[in-house]
Formats: sequence, C-alpha cells, structure tokens
Amino acid sequence: MPSLTTEEVAKHTKESDVWIIVHGKVYDVTTFLNEHPGGKKILLKVAGQDASKQFDQFHNKAVLDKFGPKLLKGELAGAETSSSSDEAPLVGIADGDGFGDLVPFGDPYWYQDGTSPFYDESHRRLRSYIRNFTEKHVTPNCFEWDEKKMIPHDIFKKAAEAGILAGICGGSWPTKYVSKPPPVGIKPEEFSPFHMFVIMDELSRCGSGGVLWGICGGLGIGLPPVIHFGSEELKARVVPQCLTGEKRICLAITEPYAGSDVANLRTEAKKTPDGKHYIINGEKKWITNGIFADYFTVACRTGGAGMNGLSLILVERTRPGVTTRQMDCSGVWASGTTYITFEDVKVPVENIIGKENKGFKAIMFNFNNERFGIAIQATRFARVCYEDAMKYAHKRKTFGKKLVDHPVIRNKFAHMARKIEATHAWMEQLLFLASRMDPDLAMLKLGGPIALLKAQSTQTLEFCAREACQIFGGLSYTRGGQAERVERLYREVRAYAIPGGSEEIMLDLGIRQSLKVAQFMGAKL
Repeated sequence: MPSLTTEEVAKHTKESDVWIIVHGKVYDVTTFLNEHPGGKKILLKVAGQDASKQFDQFHNKAVLDKFGPKLLKGELAGAETSSSSDEAPLVGIADGDGFGDLVPFGDPYWYQDGTSPFYDESHRRLRSYIRNFTEKHVTPNCFEWDEKKMIPHDIFKKAAEAGILAGICGGSWPTKYVSKPPPVGIKPEEFSPFHMFVIMDELSRCGSGGVLWGICGGLGIGLPPVIHFGSEELKARVVPQCLTGEKRICLAITEPYAGSDVANLRTEAKKTPDGKHYIINGEKKWITNGIFADYFTVACRTGGAGMNGLSLILVERTRPGVTTRQMDCSGVWASGTTYITFEDVKVPVENIIGKENKGFKAIMFNFNNERFGIAIQATRFARVCYEDAMKYAHKRKTFGKKLVDHPVIRNKFAHMARKIEATHAWMEQLLFLASRMDPDLAMLKLGGPIALLKAQSTQTLEFCAREACQIFGGLSYTRGGQAERVERLYREVRAYAIPGGSEEIMLDLGIRQSLKVAQFMGAKL
C-alpha cells in the first residue's frame, strides 16, 4: 500500500479531486461526494485534511469497512493502522495479554488479561481468528443484508471454509463429516463446548440477530437432530453438504396453533398402505431460514395425541407440495422467517430422524442447545449495546461535558454491566457442567437452569437495549449511523424473548423442572 505524506494529501482539495485522512489512511472520496448522506459540502470542508475527529462524531467503523476498500489510496506515512482481515495476525494470544478495545465490561473478564479456568491459548487464538473474520466479512455488511432481508450464498461458503459452520453444531468437532480440522491449529479431539462458545460469542459482535440467525440459526438447531438421532445413511446424505455451505437446513416445529406447547402439534405424517412413505400435511410458522433452506427438520404427528405421538422427519425442499413464504417481522429481517405449508408431501420412511413416535426426546434434547445458543447471543448483544453506548458517551457532549461525566449516565452503565456480567458468569458455569456430564443426564439436570438462563439473558438484552437507546437519544431511532447496532437490536429483542420458549414459560419451566430433579435426587423439601 502506498505511503503518503500530509503534504501530498493537502494538494487534493478541489471538488474534482478530494482526498481525506481517516485514522491514518488516505481516501479519495471524489466519486463519493454525491453519495455522502450529509451532502458533499461536509466532505469539501475537510478536503486535504485529517477528518478522523469529524468522522468519529457522526459515523461508526462499519462505514469505513464497507466503503473504504474502494476509496483507499494509501496510508499516511508513520501512521499506525490496523487490519480487519481474517488473514491478519492473531493477537492477544499469550497468557496475560489483553484483547480488544479493553472497554470495561465491553468484553468478558478473560479478555482483559487472559486469565480464566475455562480458557487456554487455543481459545485465545480462536477468539482473535473469529473476530478477524467477523469484522471483515460480516459486520460491515449487516445493515445492507438486513435491509435486503437476505444473505448472499457465498457467506455460507466462507463461514464453512473458516470452520465456523462445523464449530457450532455441538460440543465436539464433526470429523466424520468435514475434511478440515478446526481452525488455528486446534486438534479435533481438543475441540470443546467452550470453543463453540467463543465462535458464537465473537460472531455475535456483529450486532445483528437477523444476520447471525441467517448464517447459523437454521443450521445450529436444524442439523443437530440429524447428527445425534439420524440413521447413518441420512447423516451421510445431509450433514456434509450442510457443513460445507452447499446446502442449508432449518428446524420446523412451531405452528400457527402451537409454539411452546410442542406436545400438541397438529402437522401429521401418515404412512402409505405399503409402509414405504409418509404423507405429510400441515403448516409451520415463524421458521428461521425456511425461505432459503434446502432441508426441513419437521416435527410431525405420526401417532396419537400428546408427546408420545411425535416424530422428526427430514423433508427436502424439492418434494412436491412444499411451499414457503417469507414473513414480515419487526426484526431479524435477514434470517428468512418463513411460513411453510406441506400439502400431501410424500417422503420416504428412511427420512425419519430417530424412531417413530420418539421425536419428543430429540426435540427436548435440541431445546437445551437452542436455548443456550440464544443466551450466548443475547448476552453478547447486551454487551454490544453497552459498548457502543459507552464509546458514544465518551465523545458526545451535553451541557458542557461528556455524557459519561453525568452521574445519571454512569448509573445506567452500572446497571447494564452488573446484569451482563452476572449472566455471563452463569453461562460459563452451566457450560462447564454440561461439558462434564453425560448428554442424557445434562438434558435432565440442566434443563431447568438453562431455561432460567435463557430468560435472564433476554431480559438483560432488553434492559441494555433500552438504556443504550436512551444514551444515544434520537440516533437510536434512526436506522443506520452511529447507533445502527443499538437501533437494530432494540427491534430484535422480542425475537429473542419469545422463540426457543417465551420468558414466561421458561421461568415456570426452570423452577418446575429443577424441583422435579431435586425431588428425584432426594431433596428435603
């Protein structure tokens, strides 16, 4: 990249030739003058000068990430610049190294000095690797993808190549279905639930539930039932294609008639007289990724009423009778929320996932994974709201002083921080317990606490999104700009508080399930 001096930049001040400096990099904004949201005169006022201060006052970093590469002319001689490439060097690797911007409570505690009983050098390498990927390929595009309500297919290939898709489908590395080992030199046998945690947490820094669910949502909850309960033939047919980004999958459980009340689903699958096929009829609603999924993991009634009559069946989009329609929702636009209709869909019996009429166990097994994933995302989103608001409060001035110098604003940050850190600590503890337990035992003993954690995390997100909006003021009511992530997350709160089990049901289930387990274990009540 060319090295330029301030004197050279100062020569480019005419409307037909405008250069500016932003954070040590030189940009030719001549062709961007008429596209600038604030008009071209604002750019002309800083032509040939360092505009970093003005840029920071009105824009966020994602603007440069998106438009910068096309406008970049070179670097300012002697300036320190950073790379946002996923090929960039990994940082914060050694024990004791800090990582990130070191905003207090803007990242988990172990980011400050690397000390934690749950993480080692492999997690620190992975953390830096996923942040590089997210800041290059995901965050700069979130606004555009969300507004278009779609994600380009090539991002799935990139995520697969980076090892992200294989890393979020369970606690272990799916060696049988992917040819590549985990990234950054992690051995497949060493890959743990905490590596999955790091991947999902760092991806969530993009600040878009729609984009995150678009990339990981359907895969993270639709594929695990196939991996854990499907036949070897079904797994060989479906899993590799999904983990390489060639095909996409979603979980289809919720219906217009039943959401959290899973045992009363109505979609039915009846066997043909020869016993070789199922004929599926029914509707599914609010299905994440359904509009672009190639496979549907569908909860169907194959037997009598109640939980003992449910099965999971894989349905290919190409089957006649499958129709999908994208739904208009308040948020998570890029996730492809879908209404699905199955009309006399003929599926071979080999597509059943697990045993007939035993699907409820697979559904419940999957719920813990889904709810924990929601908790990871919601807690990081709460941090995103906190971090963006904190940075803004350090540059915005009111009544002669910075926002952060007002006690009432610091009080908001204090309550946000205590909720975030309490929730994160609980997540780590439950993840540690789950990683040491037999999966069936974890489903039984941790179902209640994970339900409570899910409610705790989404309520924390709701609180932090609201408080961050108050700190940003009018900026948080406008799509795009400095409060882009906060505005979007405020709209997406309900998408986290309701799916995977509404807060009300999670709170009741958490206590009810925990009491049942305690009584079975001999608790003195």
